[in-house]
Amino acid sequence: METNRLEAFSDGVLAIVITIMVLELKVPAGEDVTALLPLWPVFVSYVLSFIYIGIYWNNHHHLIKAARRVNGAALWANLHLLFWLSLLPFTTGWMGENHFARAPICLYGANLLAAALAYTLLQAVLIRLHGPESLLARAIGRDFKGRISPVLYALGIAAAWLLSPLLGLAFFIGVALIWLVPDQRIEKTVASMKDRP
Repeated sequence: METNRLEAFSDGVLAIVITIMVLELKVPAGEDVTALLPLWPVFVSYVLSFIYIGIYWNNHHHLIKAARRVNGAALWANLHLLFWLSLLPFTTGWMGENHFARAPICLYGANLLAAALAYTLLQAVLIRLHGPESLLARAIGRDFKGRISPVLYALGIAAAWLLSPLLGLAFFIGVALIWLVPDQRIEKTVASMKDRP
C-alpha cells in the first residue's frame, strides 16, 4: 500500500489533537491583564504539548516520506502512536488545571513515554518492511535521540514522584528541547538518493 492515506489520516488526527488542546484555554471573565494570571499553568502546559505535537508531526512526516510503502502492521503501529498522542489533551489539561501537581505530571510523563515507545515501534515496523539495508533504515541509523528520550521520560516520572514535580517537568522540557533541533537524518538521506543519477 502507498503511504498517502496513512499520512493524511495522521495529519488530520494531529490537527484535531491541537484543536482540542487549545479549547482547554478558557477566556477569563475580567478585562484586566491580571485576569490572565490564573491561566498561566494551563497555558504553559498547552505550549509544551503543542511543541510535542509539532515534533511528532515533523518527524512523522519525514519518516513516512522515506517509506515507500506500508502494510497492515504499519497501519496498526501508526494507530497505536496516534492513540497515545490523542490522550495528550487530557493529560495536558489535568496537569495545567492542577498547577503541575505530582500525579498529573507523572501521568503526563507516562503519556509521553508511551508515545515515544509507540513511535519507536512504528519505525521498527517500517524498517522490517523495507529491510535493514533500505533507505529508511540507513536514514534512521542508530537514532540516539530516539533511544535516550524514553530513558529521560522514565527518569522524569521517577523524579516527579520521588523528588519534585517540577524537576520531573524539567526532564520533559529537556526532551522537547533536544528534539527542537531539527533531526535531518532522513531528509538528508532521501535528498542524497534523489540526487544520484
